[in-house]
Amino acid sequence: MKQLLPITRITATVLTVLWSTYAAAQSQTGVQSRAQLSDTSAIPLNEVVITENRLQLPFAKQNRNIQIIDRKQIEALPARSLNELLSHVAGVDLRQRGPFGAQADVSIDGGSFEQTLILVNGMKVLDAQTGHNSLNLPIPTDAIERIEIIRGPAARIYGINSLTGAINIVTRKPEQSEVIAHAYTGTGFKKDTANNDALFNGRGIQLGGTLTGSLGSHSLYGSHESGNGYRYNTAFRNDKAFYQGEIPVGTASAFSLMGGYVSNDFGANGFYAAPGDKESQEIVQTVLAAIGYRSQLSNRFSLSPRVSYRYAYDDYRYFRHDLGRARSQHHGHAINSEINGTLQTTAGDIGVGLEMRNEIIRSTNIGNHDRANYGVYAEFKTERIDRLLLNAGAYLNYNSDYGWQIFPGIDLGYQLSERWKLVAHTGTGQRIPSFTDLYLDQRPGNMGNPSLLSERAWHAEGGIKYLANRVMAQASYFYRNMNDFIDWVRTSPDDPWQPHNFQRNRTQGITFSGSYRVIPEQGETGLVAGLSYTWLSPHFEDSQAAGFLSKYVIESLRHQLVANLQLSTGDLSVTAAARFNERISYKSYFVGDIRIAYGFKPVDVYLDVQNIFDVTYIEAAAIPMPGRWLSLGLKHRI
Repeated sequence: MKQLLPITRITATVLTVLWSTYAAAQSQTGVQSRAQLSDTSAIPLNEVVITENRLQLPFAKQNRNIQIIDRKQIEALPARSLNELLSHVAGVDLRQRGPFGAQADVSIDGGSFEQTLILVNGMKVLDAQTGHNSLNLPIPTDAIERIEIIRGPAARIYGINSLTGAINIVTRKPEQSEVIAHAYTGTGFKKDTANNDALFNGRGIQLGGTLTGSLGSHSLYGSHESGNGYRYNTAFRNDKAFYQGEIPVGTASAFSLMGGYVSNDFGANGFYAAPGDKESQEIVQTVLAAIGYRSQLSNRFSLSPRVSYRYAYDDYRYFRHDLGRARSQHHGHAINSEINGTLQTTAGDIGVGLEMRNEIIRSTNIGNHDRANYGVYAEFKTERIDRLLLNAGAYLNYNSDYGWQIFPGIDLGYQLSERWKLVAHTGTGQRIPSFTDLYLDQRPGNMGNPSLLSERAWHAEGGIKYLANRVMAQASYFYRNMNDFIDWVRTSPDDPWQPHNFQRNRTQGITFSGSYRVIPEQGETGLVAGLSYTWLSPHFEDSQAAGFLSKYVIESLRHQLVANLQLSTGDLSVTAAARFNERISYKSYFVGDIRIAYGFKPVDVYLDVQNIFDVTYIEAAAIPMPGRWLSLGLKHRI
């Protein structure tokens, strides 16, 4: 009860702000048409507004290195889950321990999986227990409008734990009432010899409904996926439910509501302690809830308070048939209260924000802990200088365990011509150790280190962008200087893994991404080609020379190439996607996927062939990924 008192106070404070803002908005005359509050899903990609909680800019004006997976790509790519969608972006290192959305670590540009912040509609959903569960989200792919990948430290925009970048999942806002049904099934045509030679398979169904009218817009999605996996003890069951609503208040304000639940149960053969964990199982459950309010209080001033809550349950069973030993159970709670404001002046736009975050864990082998985080944002944007767009700001942070820190950043963009633009960015970021890093007691396998310092990084990047009717391209070079990098190490195979801070983590990289519309948007035929590439040169302190064996450092990517080709003609569409990865400590591999879809209105049918060349490869630990896998799906809209 004592630990819940700060949460109660914070919630009461922000709910008071919500109500005060609502009352103030009610007294204002209408200054914004309802159309301005409507869905932006039909806006062309170069005009999509990137989700930043204060100062927002269309994609075409952004000075940061940002990549987007839009709704058209989500529909076209041969991918079954959010995890697989992210694997089609160069610079994003998606390392799956289990396919079908079971468990995956995600990192950006050579960072670790703990250094990337995950958001949903701008709301932090970071997992204070462990970054291994960051992608356990209650959002079916049919509910996603786009995915925004912001590369480089983003503390100035999003606060803590966005050390090497941030991934924001933007959900769909309905334009009309409709019902969507989506069913699919697949197999690799290989047999489970340990279970009566049953054919390895998976299946799923997603249902969604939207309602629009005088009471606002509302969306409700649900999904169920299950199967016996693709090798011994990889069976899975995944259930999701997600709601999103927006209720207009007058002509200039709106309440936003969001809630979701996911239960993910999967066989974890070899996930964390191979080969001893052959019979392990994991159950991960997540609850998300948020209420927000946005109001244009005057022609120049807007205010947006929000309260969000995340509950996470993690049940790891080292012996799934003997729950009396080697079982870890974790209950995590996080409540985040924030208020953001924007003021337009003759010199430029000013953005300010306050946030309060409490994190609590109750665990069988981490213990009982809680901590609080308080942050203040200040930003300034101006286009008053000819051809120059400037964004500058800072994030002032206080953490109950790590004290005061400040993280400044600045973005610059110079318009060389209508199509060419020079961009530059420099910024700083921080990653506060997870409760697992600090307090885990899972000896003889893993042991935490309560003396850890927070990770800090400085990042500088420069590049050029080109934007035309049929071509979008950007290329850049970056250098990142990270201090107190955390890696799990040990001196011999008989010792437990334990995290320590290591100095001199320096990474430089070259990135490129581009798309070309080979056939213009005329008639019924379209052809679009996309290509992205990332080269990384990380340099870490030589922990092996100091007598340490590293668990994560030596597995960074060196080369990553992603290409895709999308052809559509009439009701037929074909998408071919290819990925090439080369890690510092692992052989290179090339994976090709394809989707063929045809529309029998109102039913769409598609066939996916993933890993079409049946390549044997590993993304994490010693876990082989599935070979060739075929899936057949149907989608019906009413």
